[in-house]
Amino acid sequence: MSSSSVRADAGDTPARVLRYCVRVPVLLWHLCIHLPILLLSMLPPIGRRRLRSGERVDHRMIRWWQGGLMWIFGFRLHRSGTPLPGAVLFVANHVSWVDIVALHSQRMVGFVAKREIAGWPVVGWLAARGETIFHQRGSTESLGGVLEEMVTRLREGRPVAVFPEGRTRGGDAVGPFHARIFLAAVETNVAVQPVALRYGRHASAQRIVAFGPRESFFANFIRLLGEPARDAEVAFLEPILPANAEGRRHLAEVSRERIVAALDARD
Repeated sequence: MSSSSVRADAGDTPARVLRYCVRVPVLLWHLCIHLPILLLSMLPPIGRRRLRSGERVDHRMIRWWQGGLMWIFGFRLHRSGTPLPGAVLFVANHVSWVDIVALHSQRMVGFVAKREIAGWPVVGWLAARGETIFHQRGSTESLGGVLEEMVTRLREGRPVAVFPEGRTRGGDAVGPFHARIFLAAVETNVAVQPVALRYGRHASAQRIVAFGPRESFFANFIRLLGEPARDAEVAFLEPILPANAEGRRHLAEVSRERIVAALDARD
């Protein structure tokens, strides 16, 4: 399928203009009204309080806000499987900036993300306040610090999420998983739970959601805001225990295999 046919909806000008007319005001409301409510809920002592479910108030509010953002962009969220509680290393395929929002809508977790994201409007600002661990790509020293922070959080019983591909790939395929990032799970002996992120029915919209060639974050953000409504699935797959795996490379291989199988599934 060609890039032009994948993004054919972009040429549907009347419908796209109508979607902008509806969604832009709602997005502004979400930013100007709901975001301050979120920030207030994150302040102590309110944010540290726990609901009957055991979830902290600030974590629940972050999930609420991120879920609202997905809805504004036309994504109809579906979750399959159950995210593990407590300390766990979530690993997911990487399609777009939307991945962070989709995962945050289902489970409050500290992400490992490239440092550039911190400068992105809204998403980067919120990520910095959502326990994100920023990594300078290509820096061995930075990766060492990231792994150290991951180990610390996991030992404290806090979850961490990573995109082991290291970068987005246009939505065409799932790239190889870098094994080194799995070292944190091996050292702390916590479970690794693969997460498959699927956009569109049967993952048919992966390339639409992904960044286009030389497409900036802002351009992708605006384009997706005008896209037709579609499904988005966050599939929490069978976890892998380090004790049952043969080191970090095996963890990386099995995690990738399960995610690819879930993306290819025609349920």
